Amino acid sequence: MKSLAGLLFGILICILLANFAGESAINFIRTIGLSAFGSKYDLGLTLFYTTAFIFTGLSVCWSFHAGLFNIGAEGQLTIACITAAYIGTMMPGLGSGTSMLFIFIIPLLLAAVWGGIAGWLKVKKGSHEVIITMMLNFIAAAIANWITLEKIKNPDSQNPESRPISDAFYFSNDFIQNYFTDSPVNFSILIAVVLCFLLYYILNYTTYGFKLKATGKNAKTAQWSGILTQRIQLQALTFSGLLAGFVAWNEIVGSIHKFRLGFSADYGFVGIAVALLSRNNPILILPSAFLFGVLQKGASDLDIETEFITRDFARIMEAIIILSVIGFSMIKFNKKKSLPKSSEIKNDL
Repeated sequence: MKSLAGLLFGILICILLANFAGESAINFIRTIGLSAFGSKYDLGLTLFYTTAFIFTGLSVCWSFHAGLFNIGAEGQLTIACITAAYIGTMMPGLGSGTSMLFIFIIPLLLAAVWGGIAGWLKVKKGSHEVIITMMLNFIAAAIANWITLEKIKNPDSQNPESRPISDAFYFSNDFIQNYFTDSPVNFSILIAVVLCFLLYYILNYTTYGFKLKATGKNAKTAQWSGILTQRIQLQALTFSGLLAGFVAWNEIVGSIHKFRLGFSADYGFVGIAVALLSRNNPILILPSAFLFGVLQKGASDLDIETEFITRDFARIMEAIIILSVIGFSMIKFNKKKSLPKSSEIKNDL
């Protein structure tokens, strides 16, 4: 209830800010609503953003439970996406039979390795995961730029993008994309939903989930209890990288079918906000990611339909909503304790 109250309060503050900037509150709400839900295409694009935010939200959430702050989801998904684009363009013959698993599995594995590098440096060298993952984001971006422009650049386009992947690597008979005609939403959204419930089950009903959360609560106590905390932390960051890598299925395999420099709408960093808003509950990541998907798509028309605010206002809204939810969650409602009656005092004596 506190989170819901904080969410509603944050939305109210955003509306008041838009009104203070000179924009009609009704027009502001109407613009975001129509942009996010106005047509089947608009809803499909909203769900497309939501899918990416679910994957990155789960990535950040998983490492949070181990007591780690993974801000490297952006780099991890970049590695996965450029790998998928490279396989799809340089190895078109792999698109038949079981070999098609290459474009599904290898990007996830390399994203896991990218997260595992930070985990290894954390447990073996004592490096802070925030610094390492931040640095790895820049390295991943540089690698992606080099591969895109030097190895798989699209000669038919002036944009900095790769050649399209072979159509043999597309999702076959994608009924979700067929329903949302011309919209990028695809089968990956079902995978994202299944992952939310699966991770919730692992965290709350398995021994490994208990060990993960125990490590996050107090690593020293968990270690004294016989839990291999360093191994848990290494596995947590590795698996967080793998979860972020699923964005490649949504972006490269499922919709865009090529790697474009700057394609990410800050998926990795918004994933931090998604995890915080859901309070690291994998199931609550679903509505949290959907909210940020609505803001991402809904704000895209603010430049056109409003006079005083732009699409950048979406970032302000995200920050206000997060701060509001966190603020309300910290409020403690203490019940007043009544003084004991004289008869109760006598009985105690």
